[in-house]
Amino acid sequence: MATALISGAGVAGTALAYWLHRHGFAVTVVERAPGLRPGGQAIDVRGVALDVIERMGILPQAQQLRTRMRGMSVLDSDGNEIMRSTEATYSSGRLDSPDIEILREDLNRLTYEQTREHVEYVFGDAIAAITQDAGGARVDFERGASRTFDLVLGADGLHSAVRRLVFGPEADFLRPMNTYLAVFGMDNILDLDNWQLWVQAGHAGYALYPVHDNTELRVTLGFGGEPVEFDHRDVDAQKRLVTEKLSGVGWETPRLLKGMDEATDFYFDEMAQISMDRWSAGRVALLGDAAYCPSPMSGQGTSLALVGAYVLAQELARAGGDHPAGFDRYERRMRPFVALNQALATENPGGPPAEESVERAKHAITLD
Repeated sequence: MATALISGAGVAGTALAYWLHRHGFAVTVVERAPGLRPGGQAIDVRGVALDVIERMGILPQAQQLRTRMRGMSVLDSDGNEIMRSTEATYSSGRLDSPDIEILREDLNRLTYEQTREHVEYVFGDAIAAITQDAGGARVDFERGASRTFDLVLGADGLHSAVRRLVFGPEADFLRPMNTYLAVFGMDNILDLDNWQLWVQAGHAGYALYPVHDNTELRVTLGFGGEPVEFDHRDVDAQKRLVTEKLSGVGWETPRLLKGMDEATDFYFDEMAQISMDRWSAGRVALLGDAAYCPSPMSGQGTSLALVGAYVLAQELARAGGDHPAGFDRYERRMRPFVALNQALATENPGGPPAEESVERAKHAITLD
């Protein structure tokens, strides 16, 4: 039985674990965090990605857990409403669409639960080095003993360690978009009832929407402008940076910044895309944000991850042990789909892409 190590237990990694197990692989997943990562924003599952989760058997549960927004308002920095819609929201598109908006943590839990009985999960560890030869890929871990696998697959996000170890420095592949986002949860201090608020104030602003039966707010604070330097591991410094950039925005900003200071699920990063000439090297391949992050501005990162996991596992199974051939076919099938979806993030800077573009992009691949 062929063995595969997946780095990352997010949606991409757990979905890939599911499909590789279905195709007869012995799968191990290593995740730096002590468990599934909490928090995160609401994400979209669109188009052909809905077919993937249906084939995983989790579509009914995802539909039950989806957000139930009734609409949205756009406000100025004083809290005055300048636009509202009961037909669509910026985060999910048209409310009558069959697409699903769901919290990242909820979808991740569903994909994990589909695999936990059949897949070896190693939490609290990470890959430190990878050495390849004709006999396999030897992996040294930061904490555990070294092991050898037939394949190593990086599903470890925008700042992928697997990509850095095998393909080179992150700067070679990162395409910054000069926008930064912070996401966290807090009490629903505004008593929002399935209603989104978007506040615009020049180069800064935020989005608010209630989750968990309107008991909690999920807050996204954002700002743009000149590139800023920050430490990915220093959460306190990140919070200070966000406070500095958002302090000039009015209305409820002080209360939101206080909620940010107290948040334990805080996430911050720059918005960027990943562009690579190749997603594989020897026995190692990448998928999801590690290979082709489209940025949250596209709304398609999760869909790309789900479809990429399905296609990669399918092509490796079809290759019958010839992993270079499987990797090549995976890339040939996915690249046009990735290109269209990455383009959604740059089509309309500062706003959502056109509905027609989203419809075209989300269906631009077949699963069989």
